[in-house]
Amino acid sequence: MRAVTEDVPLLSDLMPWAVAPLRFGRSWIVAPDAATLRARWKRLVAAEGGEREALFGVSRARTPVSSVAALPGQATGTGRFARETGPCPEPVRLAHGPFDEQWLIPDHRLIDTARPELWRVADDRQVFAVEQGNVPGAGGPALLVTAALPDGRSPAGRPGRIRPLYRRPGGREPNVAPGLLPLLSERYGHEVTAEEWLAWAVAAARPSPAGCAVPLPLAPETWRAGVELGGWMQEVQLRGARGGERHRLPGGRRPYVRAAIPARPDALTYDAAEESLAVGAGRIAPVPAEAWEFRVGGVRMLELWFERRTAPAESGTLESIGPAAWPQEWTSQLLELITVLALLGRRAPECAALAEGPQLTRTALREAGVLPVPERARRPASVLDHQEEGPEGQFALL
Repeated sequence: MRAVTEDVPLLSDLMPWAVAPLRFGRSWIVAPDAATLRARWKRLVAAEGGEREALFGVSRARTPVSSVAALPGQATGTGRFARETGPCPEPVRLAHGPFDEQWLIPDHRLIDTARPELWRVADDRQVFAVEQGNVPGAGGPALLVTAALPDGRSPAGRPGRIRPLYRRPGGREPNVAPGLLPLLSERYGHEVTAEEWLAWAVAAARPSPAGCAVPLPLAPETWRAGVELGGWMQEVQLRGARGGERHRLPGGRRPYVRAAIPARPDALTYDAAEESLAVGAGRIAPVPAEAWEFRVGGVRMLELWFERRTAPAESGTLESIGPAAWPQEWTSQLLELITVLALLGRRAPECAALAEGPQLTRTALREAGVLPVPERARRPASVLDHQEEGPEGQFALL
């Protein structure tokens, strides 16, 4: 892969509004299955006094007596949690780092830093682009997309930023540098939309010490090839969300369970010669090498996914509450993850070619008036007609 030069445009300029990763403050509010979250909530609200406080997990930002507003779009309580006795709020999907869709209790009283500005624009039109941070020599994708609300976590501990495609609900006001889409439309001879721009970015993004870089080609044919590749990569990552297709490996290459996964698998190992993944005493095959070797920030994704579901938790904590045995839905999710990683891994070499040839530089963008980006484009859009519930049931207009 060609080294990124200082004159390659940065995603921070091309998609200027960005949000920092969420900070939960307590890990028990996230789980791979919704039933676990409901069981943890039930245990917590059954406790009283000091036991409730200990189970809650006090931080500087949140205690059982913290007074906070509801998260946008969520019908959760705003009274102090110390008085909570009701049922668990309906868990919502969460992109818990790259390629790991889990569940979250969407209660602002439980989350240290929830980034409400993200919740305000999360709807059935939104797509979130998530930078993976720069880990020198690690390889792997620099930019991923998700339809679920992302927490922005990085497996290597070097989080990037979360960049919604749209600044307002309903797919309104693209989060793209003012003037960029008209400039690209003129350059490539057709109207370039925000969706087409994101497809290109997914395929072409590169890590750099300065941040995620996105080379822009001068040649229209390179742009077309990148948009086609990136659109396909985006569909694979979204897994059928936003009206897209769920892609499959060709018949004969699809992974199947060859030996049943035990109730409590203790290890995950790969046999390259047999293209076989051992999940404890269970076995899945064929598993292409591209899936096993797929890394983000230097971390192998299949190993991280398995570790998050099998790592022991301290006895007596809410984190220790989980399924009594390996759920069937986890097996289905694992098979899908293998497919996603294998598909993306096979086409990763094609992405490198998009950075070859003459490019539209940052200097050229400055000369065209696209850069520098106005400061207003880096701030969230105001939502003046949106009413949200504040602490203790009060309301406010934003």
